[in-house]
Amino acid sequence: MSVRIRLARYGSKKKPYYRIVVASSGAPRDGRFLEHVGTYDPLKKPAAVTLKHDRVKEWIEKGAIPTATVKGILKKEGLFSKTANA
Repeated sequence: MSVRIRLARYGSKKKPYYRIVVASSGAPRDGRFLEHVGTYDPLKKPAAVTLKHDRVKEWIEKGAIPTATVKGILKKEGLFSKTANA
C-alpha cells in the first residue's frame, strides 16, 4: 500500500477542523496515521493553515502522494509545484 498525505476530520458537527496527516492509503480517514504534519481550519477567513514544511517535503521526497485537496493547500503554501509530483 502507498502512503498518502491527507486530511483527518476533527471538530464538532458543522464546525470542521482538519489535521494534515501522513497515512497508509488503506487506513480509515480518521484512523491510524504515521505522522501529523499540519492543520487546516476552513472556517477562518482566510482559511488558516499551519504546516511542518520540512516534514512535508521529506515525505513527498520519500514518495508520499497528497490527495487533491491537500495538493491545493500545498500549492497555496508554495510546497508543491507542477515539477515536483504531477
